[in-house]
Order: sequence, then C-alpha cells, then structure tokens
Amino acid sequence: MPTHPQEPDRAASDPGARVPEGAGPPPRGDLPQPAPPRPGAANGEPGPDAAGPVPAEDEYTTAIQEVEDRWRRALADLDNLRKRHARELERERAVERSRTAAAFLPVLDNLELALTHAGADPGAIVEGIRAVRDQAVNVLELLGYPRHAEAGVAFDPARHEVVGVVQDPDAPPGTVVEVLRPGYGDGERQLRPAAVTVAKRE
Repeated sequence: MPTHPQEPDRAASDPGARVPEGAGPPPRGDLPQPAPPRPGAANGEPGPDAAGPVPAEDEYTTAIQEVEDRWRRALADLDNLRKRHARELERERAVERSRTAAAFLPVLDNLELALTHAGADPGAIVEGIRAVRDQAVNVLELLGYPRHAEAGVAFDPARHEVVGVVQDPDAPPGTVVEVLRPGYGDGERQLRPAAVTVAKRE
C-alpha cells in the first residue's frame, strides 16, 4: 500500500494561523519546574519547618512568670529589710535605756547611803539629800533635759504652766512669782513645763 508523506502542521508552522477557541497555549520550555524533595521527605521524616513557629502564648506565659518571680524576690527583700530595721531600732532603744539607767545608778547609791546614816545629825542628812538632788538634776541635764525653776522671769507659755494668779505689788504683772514644781527640758525635748504662779495684771 503506497504511503503518502504527511503534511506539516500548519498551526505550528504558520504564525498567523488561528488557534481554536478553548485550546490552551502550547507548552513552553521555560515554565518553572517543581522543587526537589526536601531531605528526609522520602523517608517520611518531617522537615525542619514541619513543627511551625512557637505560639505567642508561650512567650507571654514565660514573661509573666519571670515578672512574678522578680516581684516575689522584691517583696522578700523588702520584708527582710523591714525586719532588720526593726531589730536595729530595738537594739538602739535598748542601748539608750541602758545608758540612761546607768547614769542614775550613782544617784541611787547616794540615796541608799543617806538612808544608812538616817540616825545621824539631821542637818547632815538634809545636806546629803540636797547633794543627791543636785546629782540627779545634773544627770538629767547631761541627758539633754536641763532644770527650770527660776522665779522673777517673764511668763513663757512654752516653759511654764500657770497653776495660780496672785497679787504681788513687788512683781511686775505677768512675771513668775513662785515655782511650785520645776520643769525639765526645752522645746521638743521638754519632759514637762514648770508649774508656777504668775503676778496678776492690773
């Protein structure tokens, strides 16, 4: 049977030939090729990106735990500082009480000595008691509480407490006539004001 040579495709050789509707473009050699398989994919092992990124909630939880740990440590340090300050303050108070009490020990010793000689000359007993009184006043002055028992000075409401008003023609009005109870200390370090009587104003 004789064979006839096949005619070349006119659509492929003729650039002006019309392409039937619905037909796609002819295949091209410059189309992207599929990517090669990742290492381990052939063995069924997951790739490095298979797990995906770490959820943001885990980062927030870790940050919150760190902040809470710092807060607890700060509270513990503050509590330790408060306790240490309280111990130091109590120790300073104990030292101050001990110093004050030790300053009065000689006064008590002299009082006991005066009582031991109570049967002796009454005049000597009076002088001994007066000396003990002066010693106690000196101790208070050394501690920062001087004695105030001055008469004839102007009345000072910061240092005097009026317990009576008297008529005294020899005293200017508003001056201290008599001190009934001495005062000790000045200003913020005042133990008590002096109880006095004051001359009446005309």
